[in-house]
Amino acid sequence: MLNVVYYPVSAVMWFWHQVFGLVLGPGSGVAWALSVVFLVLTLRAIMIRPVLAQMRSARTMRTLAPHLAELRRKHGTDRQRLAAETQKLHKEHGVSPLGGCLPMLLQLPVFIGLLHVLRYFNRPGLTFEQNAGIPNYAFSPDLVRSFLEARLFGAPLSAYVAMPQDLLDSFGGAAVERWHVYVVAVPLMVLAAVATHFTARWSVRQQQEALVGNDNPQAAQMAGFMKLTPWIFPLGAILGGLFFQFPIAILVYWLANNGWTLAQQHLIGKKLDREAERAPVVVRAAQAKTRARAPKPGQKPVTSKPRKSGGKPMGDRQPSKQSA
Repeated sequence: MLNVVYYPVSAVMWFWHQVFGLVLGPGSGVAWALSVVFLVLTLRAIMIRPVLAQMRSARTMRTLAPHLAELRRKHGTDRQRLAAETQKLHKEHGVSPLGGCLPMLLQLPVFIGLLHVLRYFNRPGLTFEQNAGIPNYAFSPDLVRSFLEARLFGAPLSAYVAMPQDLLDSFGGAAVERWHVYVVAVPLMVLAAVATHFTARWSVRQQQEALVGNDNPQAAQMAGFMKLTPWIFPLGAILGGLFFQFPIAILVYWLANNGWTLAQQHLIGKKLDREAERAPVVVRAAQAKTRARAPKPGQKPVTSKPRKSGGKPMGDRQPSKQSA
């Protein structure tokens, strides 16, 4: 069923291995690692336009935050009217709240496909010769043998820290000790976790700007959770590498993916800043106002206090008549 994912993922990885194999040799562990890195770069290059549109839409959403807060103040008790007015506002400015999900949805099948293909090189229960005689999607048996015998600083790319010793012994080629896996996997875990932390911090800062002026209690709860994500998400790289079947090549993928994201956030952010400078004065003023009111990373957003029921807002009260 998922062959529609496994074959394209393995084909892109096969292509880049052919390219780097011409220079470094087909059995080089570095050539195989680079094929994983360039699988990431290929995917992310294809996604540049959707990501640019998503980041432009997210920035527009942040400038609309005061308007959305005003709509919630006016129509907070009428959910149907609030939804209609919010949708109208989004349509007028050409943005979609769900646009940010597209890049993540595109990356998830590739991650799952690569994980499956890597684990399928060395199938549990089979000897080295048996695995080396079975093709792995786009990889011929000869390339499967090459992958199993390749080493990245002494460790196979599909090995993981918690891999049983009998599987480590079934790779063929040079013997694999567990410390070989630790020497390669642990630095990759740490680097991937650090990159994930900084990408999450950037995302938190952008989302906190979007929540400025939102007096919804759920928004405050969301803001509280977002403050934790720069510390929770990196645990995925650490715990996944230590206790789950995350091969070394997956850690390479994770590091390359987050490294690209860091650079992309910086470069596209500067591009959008230049676009904002060319925007009308009114739009720039709204963006500056939103940024000025945004909390710093880790700071709790300031939300307006809910109005007591039955009372009128200060702007709606009539001034009392002075006695004669």
